[in-house]
Amino acid sequence: MKRISRVGLLGRAIPVVLAVAVVAGCTVASDLGDAAGGGRTAPAPPTSAGAGAPGTPGDPNPALARFYTQRPTWKDCETEDADQRSQAKAFRCANFTVPLDYSQPTGKTIDIAVTRKSAGKPGQRLGSLLLNPGGPGGSGVEAAWWMAEDNIGKPLQDAYDLVGFDPRGVDRSAPVRCMTDAERDEYVAEDLPDDPVQAEARSKERDRSYAAECQSRSGELLPFVGTDNAARDMDILRAALGDAKLNYIGFSYGTYLGATYAERFPARTGRLVLDGAVDPAADNLSASVEQQVGFERSLRRFAEDCAGRVGCPLGNDPKTAATRAADFLDGLQDQPLAGRSGRKLTSSLGWIGVISLLYGDKDTAWKYLRDALTDAMVRRSPEGLLFYADNYNGRDEQGRYDNSSDAFVAIGCADGSGDAPTPQQVQTALARLRAEAPLLSRDVTAEDLTGQSCEDWPFKSPTKPHAIRAPGSAPILVVGTTGDPATPYASAEKLASQLADATLLTFEGEGHTAYGGNSTCVDGAVEGFLLRGTMPAKGKRCS
Repeated sequence: MKRISRVGLLGRAIPVVLAVAVVAGCTVASDLGDAAGGGRTAPAPPTSAGAGAPGTPGDPNPALARFYTQRPTWKDCETEDADQRSQAKAFRCANFTVPLDYSQPTGKTIDIAVTRKSAGKPGQRLGSLLLNPGGPGGSGVEAAWWMAEDNIGKPLQDAYDLVGFDPRGVDRSAPVRCMTDAERDEYVAEDLPDDPVQAEARSKERDRSYAAECQSRSGELLPFVGTDNAARDMDILRAALGDAKLNYIGFSYGTYLGATYAERFPARTGRLVLDGAVDPAADNLSASVEQQVGFERSLRRFAEDCAGRVGCPLGNDPKTAATRAADFLDGLQDQPLAGRSGRKLTSSLGWIGVISLLYGDKDTAWKYLRDALTDAMVRRSPEGLLFYADNYNGRDEQGRYDNSSDAFVAIGCADGSGDAPTPQQVQTALARLRAEAPLLSRDVTAEDLTGQSCEDWPFKSPTKPHAIRAPGSAPILVVGTTGDPATPYASAEKLASQLADATLLTFEGEGHTAYGGNSTCVDGAVEGFLLRGTMPAKGKRCS
């Protein structure tokens, strides 16, 4: 199995439905002053929409005026999921309209789904706080519902209208669709052949077939679902909500969306928090290798922790525990485990189940991973790992998939793949994988790393990875976690150094992203910035 592509698919994504990975153990900081002292203060965010009128720098086209002056019609939120219905009761839902193609603003339009929970204390209201949970492909509508219940602090919900939206191409907003549910079941479960030549041929066949399916079902959308267009949609939403400045918290890929907004509309930035940062200057190969190394390190830390516990399914030798996990997961290719429903836990699904839990925290997600591996390795029951793989892949109990995986690929390709790596870059990447991620790169060859991403995609984007500076923006808070496997800490350091006016807050801990219950220190710093505009002191580290 070529796990470089498998792990690469996880890049930039917060598993929105995998609540334990991001939300578990959430608490609200009780002492905001503890984390906020010693920094600069950003101005209070204005709520008048006048400063955001079209015709100012960034949107000179007067044909866009009709989009900026619209006002959403709010109504009760609708969802088929019983748990979501409970979460959504405090929210209202609406659509707003944007151009499909911003170069043709009088042409075809699409609707963007948005949800809003009004500030708990209207007399202290600071405006709207938009959020993006990551992906790309994560539903911001659904994320707002569960984050309001589980990990957005009450002080923020008292002062801000909490707003989530599905970016174009995602879920309720002109969703990209490429596969049927049955096709997706086969796709995610398939293990590639052991023979490198056969594996390469099958991988290319899968890529070509997938691209053709996307073109057939969603071809009109594909050129227009990139992050730059989503940032422009977000500016229209800002104006539609009546805010002169954008206040925003973005997680994982949401940091790239937020940075892109700041690059395009620096004068309209209010208070932006970018948590679990993506390096916008990184090429696809470098980003994939960084992530592969990050997950290998996380797997080894988990395995060492497990080995020190009674009943660890990986044994009690910390030096061999990670290898035993990898051996078991690779062995599923020849001996998959059959579940109660008849579905089989293949090697691909097993790895996805494990990696999805490595996004999470040490106390909760790692316990779930120990339990799932115990079930699979000791009791020969695949149900736990299948459950977590399904959660990550967006598959519900009825076998229906959301469109997060299709949106992930479509948005990523619309954002541009960059140039194909040189032979020297391939060899350097392969050497690093061999040295720093030997378990996750056992079957990776130079051919797996050669070629251009999205080479079979029907739409060729001219966009290239580049550093984002956003000169003229308001101060931006970047948050990085030292044990983050999906967006490694080095990416947060790089983004903070690229931006013209940014401060880096460091969380010394495990898991993907930091705000929302992992640390009262982090929560206090983030909320102190969003509520009062006070930056944490330079170099501040939380645990």
